[in-house]
Amino acid sequence: MANLLNLLNERIVLGDGATGTYLYELGVPVNHCLEEINLSQPELLARVYREYAEAGAQVIETNSFGANRVRLARYGLDDRVSELNRRAAEVAREALQGRPDVFVGGSVGPLSLRPADGEFSVEDRKAIFREQIGALIEGGCDVIFLETFTALDELRLALGVCEELSRIPVVTSLAVSEEGRLVSGETFPEAVKALREAGAAIIGINGTAGPQACVHLLSKLAIGNGDLISVYPSAGKPEFYEGRFNYAASPQYFADTLPRWVEEGARLIGGDYGTRPEHIAAMAAVARGLKPVRLKKIVVEPTRTRVETAKIPLARQEAGDEEVSILELMKQKPASIVELDSPKGLAMEKFLAGAKALKEAGAAAITLADNSLAILRVSNFAAAIRVRDEVGLTSLLHLACRDRNLLGLQSEIMGLGTLGFRHVLALTGDPAKVGDHPGATSVYDLNSVGLIKLLAAMNRGVNHVGRSLNGRTNFIIGCAFNPNALNFDSQLKKLESKLAAGAHYVMTQPVFDVELARRTVARLKPLGVPVFLGVMPLMSSRNAEFLHNEVPGIKIADPLRERLRLCADDAAATKIGLEVAREIRDVALEAFNGVYIITPFLRYEVSVELLG
Repeated sequence: MANLLNLLNERIVLGDGATGTYLYELGVPVNHCLEEINLSQPELLARVYREYAEAGAQVIETNSFGANRVRLARYGLDDRVSELNRRAAEVAREALQGRPDVFVGGSVGPLSLRPADGEFSVEDRKAIFREQIGALIEGGCDVIFLETFTALDELRLALGVCEELSRIPVVTSLAVSEEGRLVSGETFPEAVKALREAGAAIIGINGTAGPQACVHLLSKLAIGNGDLISVYPSAGKPEFYEGRFNYAASPQYFADTLPRWVEEGARLIGGDYGTRPEHIAAMAAVARGLKPVRLKKIVVEPTRTRVETAKIPLARQEAGDEEVSILELMKQKPASIVELDSPKGLAMEKFLAGAKALKEAGAAAITLADNSLAILRVSNFAAAIRVRDEVGLTSLLHLACRDRNLLGLQSEIMGLGTLGFRHVLALTGDPAKVGDHPGATSVYDLNSVGLIKLLAAMNRGVNHVGRSLNGRTNFIIGCAFNPNALNFDSQLKKLESKLAAGAHYVMTQPVFDVELARRTVARLKPLGVPVFLGVMPLMSSRNAEFLHNEVPGIKIADPLRERLRLCADDAAATKIGLEVAREIRDVALEAFNGVYIITPFLRYEVSVELLG
């Protein structure tokens, strides 16, 4: 068999179309694990492979896109990774017997990690890719397709694993927004350049863009001699009807558009979501008469004037002023921010009185939790508006990933930006099942790191898929850190990943031990970012036992809990709680000129004492 790279250097090569959406069309249930079909219905897969080859495809991809350990675990199949991938390749080889002119490509998708999947180091992720790719190669694949990747770093990681395991060709394919940007922030040309430097032989796009969008994206690339580009467009945007996704782009439309992809430098051309053998057959009739474009220059567009952040007037500020940055304020004087939960019901009077008292006591801002511990409260967004309009105090809003999907999160963030709020704390959020509405659904489209990246992208003027916002937000992005964790070093690594994602400052869980406070300061100070150490005065022995035993992320040392147990009454316990809180507050202010005071049970008068 000829080498695929040599073939691409000579002429246009056709790939296949979609496997997943075609299998659904052939009767596989929508929620069924597609990769399981490799074992239970190999004859159906063989039919799909043969139909694409007969239509004119010279490269057939295996049914293994999501067959990595993490994604298969969602179906209870994580112990069958090697078997499923090897069998995917073997079924293709068997189906294509007598067709030496057709290459078998092993399909490998991104890991698609979710917060519920746990933490994975770089070595963990390499091992996951190595397990899948190794089995595909063992099954007889001629080429590996790393496809539909939205993050450049993950794609480069997978590419490195391929190069460790074999010298067979690798197609690196990006899922780019129609505006030409990856979720990880890079533009399509920037990502292509980085992949070329990493040694990728074939680079392209697939998955998210339709035929015309692919023409537009490819038009941004300069083509040099030897540059091999692939394009696998989807058949337009789907319509969901009667339990199925329907795609509008016809085979003839693909055939009519194919010469334009070739003009822009594409050499390996197939189809993605919604395409069928008919699409490949229609393109095959056109592709025979086309020759590859070996050189293409692009016209550099004139640099546009940078979009400035909108200046949105705030209540009690002069028009045109922005919300004052707490981080700038703490460079001039000690800054105390105080958590004051919004109420569980509609009565707002005590909450607003507390915000007013805290302002008068010198609080730089109040922080508003986002249904912390999954307990229902008044929207912190609405509470922040009332605090700004009726009290004139800055609010730092916690933003959790639990309750909103990716669309809802972005809409909320854009709303915060248009109303002039700047201070946010990005959190994954406590699962709904631990709160007072255990039947509620936790969403978790993102985790805290993903949310930080999203906020940073909006500060650059683009949304999650790279589409321009026609302006920029100006958020000061915070992240959380838990000093009470059993493995402090592990928490520190997580914190470093949050800072690398774009966080500007750190807020910690409450610390109840002076020595732990000093140790936390010593470890976080070298990071060179503002840190607000959490301080929460204990009110009683019952309060301490509840926090220690029932609240995630909080631990209270035995000696302090014993001191509180021996108190004659709650008043004596509160006095001890305040003494310890003051010591920890002083450690925080000395190190960082800022402190995070957490108000217990909405008893804002206790926080007022700590502000004194």
